[in-house]
Amino acid sequence: MFIYKAAVVGGGAMGAEIAQVISYSGLPVVLKEVNEELAQKALSKIRKIYQQRVEKGKMTPQELESKMALVSVTTDYAALKEVDIAIEAVPEKMDLKKKVFAEMDRMLPEQTILASNTSALSISALGAATKRPEKVIGIHFFYPAHVMKLIEVIPGLATSEDTVADSIAFCEGLRKLPVRVNECAGFLVNRLLMPYLNEAAFCAQEGGATLKEIDETMVAFGFPMGPFTLVDALGLDVCYDVVGVLLEEYGSRMAPASLWDEVHRLKRFGVKNGAGFYNYNSDVQSDKTVDDILKKLKPTMGPKIPFSQERLLLAMVNEAALCIQEKITAPSDIDLAVLAGIGFPQTRGGVLQYADELGTDVVLQKLLELSKAYGERFFPAPLIRRMVLAGFLGKKTKRGFLEYA
Repeated sequence: MFIYKAAVVGGGAMGAEIAQVISYSGLPVVLKEVNEELAQKALSKIRKIYQQRVEKGKMTPQELESKMALVSVTTDYAALKEVDIAIEAVPEKMDLKKKVFAEMDRMLPEQTILASNTSALSISALGAATKRPEKVIGIHFFYPAHVMKLIEVIPGLATSEDTVADSIAFCEGLRKLPVRVNECAGFLVNRLLMPYLNEAAFCAQEGGATLKEIDETMVAFGFPMGPFTLVDALGLDVCYDVVGVLLEEYGSRMAPASLWDEVHRLKRFGVKNGAGFYNYNSDVQSDKTVDDILKKLKPTMGPKIPFSQERLLLAMVNEAALCIQEKITAPSDIDLAVLAGIGFPQTRGGVLQYADELGTDVVLQKLLELSKAYGERFFPAPLIRRMVLAGFLGKKTKRGFLEYA
């Protein structure tokens, strides 16, 4: 099915940006909001993104107006009766999303694909809220959607292959990089990212390094920003909700560090409300809130293992190995996803190339050491053990997670 017209339901930060991306590709898009004020606010956000392109000399004012002409806003589902795909982008609450999907199912043509921009919630559960589960799919954009190239395309248990193929073609038409991800809690990128971010918090609360030292170490490795700066940018409230989904699905190995709990309890959500792990208000120097939390959490014996960048990265490597075991996606797509979706350093090639560079035998040895010190969250994925036994040791044997000529 060719997609001639699209809709976005929910015009918040992500919804407005998704609508802008669709219009930029040349497709008409209708953005639905619950009231006219929010609809106009979303429209202003889209215009602002285009205006920034004009100011940078990347498009003319006339081109801006031609793109804006492709965007319309509404508060009525009746305006969506001709769309071929509708992307839900409302807050990450399952009950709310199910309600929206039931409404879309009732109001939109039966051939319309119903997609969700959820970052972690079950696509199969959303499909069950409709009478067309075969037409329900996850199309997860990354923030900011008008900048980030990666899109996760996630079929549910009942999603048809035609719907998957049409959705991938739609994403390619948006000039994005779609990666098919078989459904699991957190999908792919968040499932790999959260253990990395969480491990940074464990390191800080042990007293092995300060927040700033951890951030600086990971930037020196090649990430565009450190883990605490990233959480503050994404929003601790958003990350915390994702961790909750992972914890429910995977158990205690995904349990958040106490530091996350303490900062979240104080409603320090990051840049969006002026303070998270760092303070973004004028009283930066006088704010010792997180320092005080860390003093309370720091164990009397100090860290069991000295802080290193490897500890954060190995948390990600181990989760990637579990994803391969579960056939969530192809190994090559894992590296593409972390490069395009997380900002893993391009020079490192991806998390699996990083592991192959270390050697899977070294990875296993280090995971066993970390598991002995910290328990279940570092227990090595069985795949890594099998690879070592098979002599798939990485680049030194020309075969590890990936193959090397």
